[in-house]
Amino acid sequence: MALTWARNGAWALLVMAVGAGASYLLLVSKPAPVPESPPAMLPPVVDVVVASPSRRSLTVETQGTVRPLREIKLISQVGGRVESVSPGFAVGGFFAAGETLLQIEGIDYQFAISRAESQVAAARQRLAEERGRALQAKREWRDLGSEAANALFLRKPQIASAEAALRAAQADLDAALLDLKRTAIAVPFNGRVSAKEVDIGQYIAAGSVVASVYDTDVAQVRLPLTGRQVALLDLPLDYENTPTGAAGGAQVVLRARFANKMWEWQGRIVRTDASIDEDSRVVYAVAEIDKPFARLAGSERPPLSPGLFVSATISGRELSGLSLLPRSALLRNGVVMVVDDQQRVREREVQVLQSDPGQLWVQGLAAGERVIAREPALAVAGSQVTARTVTALAVGSP
Repeated sequence: MALTWARNGAWALLVMAVGAGASYLLLVSKPAPVPESPPAMLPPVVDVVVASPSRRSLTVETQGTVRPLREIKLISQVGGRVESVSPGFAVGGFFAAGETLLQIEGIDYQFAISRAESQVAAARQRLAEERGRALQAKREWRDLGSEAANALFLRKPQIASAEAALRAAQADLDAALLDLKRTAIAVPFNGRVSAKEVDIGQYIAAGSVVASVYDTDVAQVRLPLTGRQVALLDLPLDYENTPTGAAGGAQVVLRARFANKMWEWQGRIVRTDASIDEDSRVVYAVAEIDKPFARLAGSERPPLSPGLFVSATISGRELSGLSLLPRSALLRNGVVMVVDDQQRVREREVQVLQSDPGQLWVQGLAAGERVIAREPALAVAGSQVTARTVTALAVGSP
């Protein structure tokens, strides 16, 4: 038994010795760690748009409401009963320039003319009598052997009074004739009745409003423009010594939806308002459209009636150095980021002329400059990047 225990202990010691030796060999023979460099960070990749400045004109989008060029209240200058009205004297009715819209009864004014003519005849008779007496007085004075005579004896004051009375009587006759002429109420332009206040058989007093009418030859639209939009246009700015609208103006296309269809009208800018709007700080340009109620041959286009809300596209003046960029290229107002020849990011100031949610037009970029199309997450001014060229339309498209 003792011998068996001795043998087992020897084997255990031997196994332990072999394990310790193997462990020692593993620890001693392990290779030393080799230092390694961390992998180099590659420059971030950014999408760039290559600037290609060109010369072109930009359009300006705005909107407004159609108004007539002239809109007046028609007032009777004489009183009387309305004897007749024209077929066009109705709300919405059209009339021609000089057409009689209302005829007021004129019998009273004809009586006045007769009385005035009688006064004129009486005044002429008196003047003839005074001139005859003056000639007689002059002969009598000459028969007395004297050439000098006073004015009263020669009846000069009486002649002057008679002449003045004749002029007054003639003026009364002219006034009576004018009153009779005014019984026919007309307007000196082609127009349309927007409201009427009287009708046939009604008595009206002098100074009464009989209707509201407006001009149908020309319509106008006041279009608000911001300072940026004004810079794109050739506006007919009116100076003190320049006739209004003498310089002409830009062409305008007006669009409006009517009867579930979109229609167009052509016009032009003719002037600007006399002042800048104090509340909105915008400039109002006035566009005029000729013959807004004319019907085009073969067209179903409706008339350009007052009150219609329209959108307007104004043709701009030609500008140089315009570059198209995606809207996302704008870092902040007037600043974009460009990639220089050393592949480093730089900030560049530009002048934004026009922008919309998808793209913008700017001035201030040289041909070939690479503009970062989107604001990068990692690239900042001075950092190095890898540029990848894209197109502005591809970036701006949804």
